[in-house]
Amino acid sequence: MSLKLVMDVHVRWAITDGLRRRGVDVLTAQQDGAARLDDSPLLDRVTELGRVLFSQDEDLLQEASRRQSANEPFSGVIYSHQLRITIGQAIRDLELIAKVFELEDITNRVEYIPL
Repeated sequence: MSLKLVMDVHVRWAITDGLRRRGVDVLTAQQDGAARLDDSPLLDRVTELGRVLFSQDEDLLQEASRRQSANEPFSGVIYSHQLRITIGQAIRDLELIAKVFELEDITNRVEYIPL
């Protein structure tokens, strides 16, 4: 079973579209009605859905780190800086992670791409 992803509001549509074309289950924060949520409630929502959040928002890394330090569970975050990865590389790396990892592999972790 592959990971199901949620795309944060900062993620380009081309990445979401490319992943869907490759068979990855992707939901955007906008489609879920979570586009205006702050980082903590967004991570709660993604965890509730049993999905992993892909974000290009550095502030979200602080929330994930805080949760790790406080032993507060979350379903995982995949992060990349917008200027340090191409759309194609993001699609390839996210597809690989989604198809190889199980939710248990990334729970309470932050995975950085490019790999």
